[in-house]
Amino acid sequence: MLISGSGFFIVIAALAFDALIGDPDWLWRRPGHPVAWIGALIRVLDRELNREDRSQQQRKTAGITGTAAMVVLSAAAGVLVQTTVQQLPMGNLAVALIASIFIAQRSLYQHVARVRSAFAEGGLAGARKAVAMIVGRDPEQLDEAGICRAAIESCAENFSDGVVAPVFWLALLGLPGLIAYKTINTADSMIGHRSERYESFGWAAARLDDLVNLIPARLSALLLASVAPIAGGAISTSLRVVRRDASRHRSPNAGWPESAMAGALDVALAGPRRYATHMVEDPFLNAEATSRIVPDDIGRALDLYAAACVIEAAGYAALALVV
Repeated sequence: MLISGSGFFIVIAALAFDALIGDPDWLWRRPGHPVAWIGALIRVLDRELNREDRSQQQRKTAGITGTAAMVVLSAAAGVLVQTTVQQLPMGNLAVALIASIFIAQRSLYQHVARVRSAFAEGGLAGARKAVAMIVGRDPEQLDEAGICRAAIESCAENFSDGVVAPVFWLALLGLPGLIAYKTINTADSMIGHRSERYESFGWAAARLDDLVNLIPARLSALLLASVAPIAGGAISTSLRVVRRDASRHRSPNAGWPESAMAGALDVALAGPRRYATHMVEDPFLNAEATSRIVPDDIGRALDLYAAACVIEAAGYAALALVV
């Protein structure tokens, strides 16, 4: 399904369903979330294809083949589900409800908000526990500023990966595009690492994830910059930081929403950080910021995030009126 009026209706309805319902734990407790099903498939392919007795080239070829197969399979599943469901009464609304399962708009807000609440309810120890649920850094090495920085970066990056990108592909290619995107993004998070085991096998997943997030990451930056005044910032400042600092991030995409968020809040993000197995020596984004990052900044970041989500939905609504 290419972009059409009905496609935009599905997008708007999916965003509304996700905002109102989200992903209640009780719903997926027994069957498991569909993204978890994708993860299970990736683990099977990892176990069967990424064997240590194979050469690095063989593992790279297996990774390319396995990733391609997953994308084709997920897109085919999307075609089957969408064509079947659209035959039902109110079929587009049902497609939108299914699509909302793969959008992380509400759940991302809730996870980041828990970090902010944890400071008040459990102090530093509680905040470390809360932030460990959304980032891979060693929480015991994080002070207050480090926890706040991690939560805000997660909010910015996952706004792109978990909201803007899946919605973009839903609008462009319907449910097949959305599910294929989630497969690629999940594969990147699981096997797209620069480690000895995944350097070759996860190469295709990582490069494909870079490609499918190229436009959404830049769109995310524009959306966050456009609402900078909500947090007391300036649109021009946020865009200036994006132009200067986005390319400094090790990821070709994550630096865009993160630098936009940094400029809008007038705080420094990224920089050196320690993970469970290694240390990352990255430059700061918006390094000239003079304000020390504090828990209240998480609330300001959430305000920006919520406003950007509203602007995104309004944009698709406007497109629906003219297409």
